[in-house]
Parts: sequence; C-alpha cells; structure tokens
Amino acid sequence: MPELPEVETVRRLAERVLVGRRLVHVETVDDDIVYETPPDAVRDALSGATVTGTGRKGKVFWWHLDHGATLFGHLGMAGWLREVGDDGKRLVSHGSAPLQDGQGRPRFLKLLVAPESGSALALTDGRRLARVWLGGDPSDDRRVQSLGPDAWLEEVDVKALQSSKAAVKTLLLDQSRFAGIGNWVADEVLLAAGVSPHRTGDTLTDDECQRIAHAIKAVLDVAVRAEADHDRYPADWLFHVRWGGGRGPTHLHGEEVRRDSINGRTAAWLPARQH
Repeated sequence: MPELPEVETVRRLAERVLVGRRLVHVETVDDDIVYETPPDAVRDALSGATVTGTGRKGKVFWWHLDHGATLFGHLGMAGWLREVGDDGKRLVSHGSAPLQDGQGRPRFLKLLVAPESGSALALTDGRRLARVWLGGDPSDDRRVQSLGPDAWLEEVDVKALQSSKAAVKTLLLDQSRFAGIGNWVADEVLLAAGVSPHRTGDTLTDDECQRIAHAIKAVLDVAVRAEADHDRYPADWLFHVRWGGGRGPTHLHGEEVRRDSINGRTAAWLPARQH
C-alpha cells in the first residue's frame, strides 16, 4: 500500500528527526525476511553513526551514514516509519488497532533508532513484506538501478505507452517506467485523466497521454503536500471509496464505482467519467 507519497513522507520525517544527529540507541529484530542484511550488521552500522542525509527514488528510501554506508528501506505492503508515541498518522491498512502494545512498545517493531536529541523512530511491519539492507552509493544499488524515472521528481515518457498492447493500469504500475506509482495512485491518475484502466496503451491518443502525464504530477503533488494524510485528500478522490472490495462503497458522489481485476490487481474506476 505505501506508494510514492507515503515513502516521501517517511523520508521527510527521517530528514527532520535524524539528519545531523548521532544515533545513540538502535534496536533490530531478528527477522531474516525483512532484513536482507543481517540485523546485527544493521545495528552495528547504525549504532553511534551520524545520519548525514536522506534520499528516495520511487518506493525505495535511504539514509546516508557518516562512515560511508547507506541504510536502504522499502515499506512493502504495510510497513511504516513513525515517531514513537505518535499515533496520529497511519495507513488505511493499519485499521484502528492500537499502534502500541500493552507495554507501550510499537507493535510489529522491526527497527528502532533514537538520536542524541529528539524523537525515536520506529519501523514497523505486521506483514513482513518490508525490506531493510545496507549498501553504498545509491546509484550502485541493484534495486535503485532497476527503477525508471521517479514519477514525481523526474520526467516520465508517457507517450511510450502507445507502443504497448498492455492495459494502461498495468503499464502505470511498471516501476521501470514510473517509479513510485502503485495501485491507488494509478487509479487516481486515470480518473483525473478520464481514461479507463482497461484501455491498452496502443489505443491512447496524444491528448490522452498528455492528460495522463499532467495527472501524474498533479495527483502526486497533492498527496505529497498532504503528507500522505488521506483525510486531507480532495473529497472527489477515489481513495476515499476504493477500499473494501465487494463490501466497499458502490458510489462516489452519486457515480457508480467499479472494481475490476486487471492482471491480478484491483482497479477502482468511474465508468461515467473514464472512457
């Protein structure tokens, strides 16, 4: 579920809380699925290090450390990074369950770091689909190298979609084309552009490609500015009604909401507006 706006939000949180500060307390959890680098090695690399900067491309984020290593992370489907004690911001997938356990510790904790001053940050993930690993220069990291242009920060080649016979919803989810766009952002983009998710790339007109390109930037601008807080998203966004599968809302402001499976991914859309 975390997509570019959510990942940019946690990157900015780390920038605010950690950059320029030495990490005086680090906890890792023994989880050989989440940790692609052994957790002890991650703890050793972070302990006593100063975070000198942060970065992000698509859904991958990283922290630069003063001794030259870089901590990389991917939130997977339900991972999240938050200030310990701050229960205000949560993903839709978190529901309304408490974020702390009975002892006041973050539930589903995978990594906790505390700088010499300020708040501690906790990386949590109840589904164990997040990933944490150590590396060097981000430009040399295999995951970063596999990504196409960042959909918010860089120019994306939307007209290249016209050469594909795949569904446009599927094409927007291709991280080698549009790094950072996931399921909900793709649905919002196609609604804003007035294009059905079932359309294939080779049926798109130049005008529709231009509308999609504009919608990508516009949707991401709004979501990033809102700090991925869905309560601050526009009332006419699909985000507010797209969840819940067959039990979810069937209309948005009087218009029918359809939920179709396209290549195994749910596409929420409004047939009255998208053609």
